[in-house]
Amino acid sequence: MNSAKSLPTSERVNVSILAQLFNNTTNSYKYLFFLSLLDILKRRKFDVLSPISFVELVVEILANAWFPHTYFKLSFGTQDKITEKLDSLDLVISEPILKFNDPDKKLLRKTIQNQTYDDLIGYLLKYVPFRLIRPFFTAETKGLKDTEVNQAVLDLANNPENQNPLYSFDADLVKDCKGLMFSQWAEYIEENFAVVKGWASWEWLQYMQSRNPTTPNIMNKLFMPQQRGSLSKQTRFWKSVFEHQSIKCIYSGQVLDPNQISLDHYLPWSFVAHDQLWNLVPVTQSVNSSKSNNLPSDKYFPEFVRLQHLALITNHEYLSKQVWNKAIDPYIAI
Repeated sequence: MNSAKSLPTSERVNVSILAQLFNNTTNSYKYLFFLSLLDILKRRKFDVLSPISFVELVVEILANAWFPHTYFKLSFGTQDKITEKLDSLDLVISEPILKFNDPDKKLLRKTIQNQTYDDLIGYLLKYVPFRLIRPFFTAETKGLKDTEVNQAVLDLANNPENQNPLYSFDADLVKDCKGLMFSQWAEYIEENFAVVKGWASWEWLQYMQSRNPTTPNIMNKLFMPQQRGSLSKQTRFWKSVFEHQSIKCIYSGQVLDPNQISLDHYLPWSFVAHDQLWNLVPVTQSVNSSKSNNLPSDKYFPEFVRLQHLALITNHEYLSKQVWNKAIDPYIAI
């Protein structure tokens, strides 16, 4: 993807520089920092009269990192301090969050706000806010010692005579900096929010795919998923099997009552992030609750395969051709 071409042009701000924000990025901080800025701006309805504090930003960053790291177990890189901090927090995550009934991460942010994260604020403040917008001042900061870059970027960003950077700083000295101020860029982002968010999300996806090359469906694990879908179609598929076959739970060996079953994701949903039929089998409700997000023992695999085969040959015989073709589509695709 050509970043400069993927972002809408503007006569007020320098979009070609915005497209360079993630050049030569080696860790997760810039992606999460920028994506969190977008979320805060949208929640504020792009009202930028007051600064965005680093406290608010860090809470947003931790909330955005929680689902991919803690729930979906994705790696952000071995040197990543954000995930290290998340692992150290004593978070009591409620059912609405785990069931994705938490619009705008409100409950998740409230849970994180009750924790202590001053060390992470200090860590992020040390580099990210300044290095993220360094592309706006490439020529001016070229050749500077690393220890001189932050203050130089702050001075340049706060100088009204310079070209309009993404944001300026709510302080004159790095050590006193507590937040960020937006100006014309807020208008550009508001007008083009879907495209800008999509561009940043794509860059974040590319980074995370490189850190998790063997993990499936990463695209659906980077952000809080939408509410889990209904399994009504999958349940009808299995109910049609029950009309012609007696079925036992592959884990307990119990004969199943078709009116008292749950559909189990053999490979946990948190790993595959989908509800495709090839990964679903009927089990007792108690087994489904106790299995949770755990991978099953290998000893259950032969019974899982046998039951899937039984379902397919049974429904091939009894389902209409149209219903059968729809049902087997995910099997063929995989």
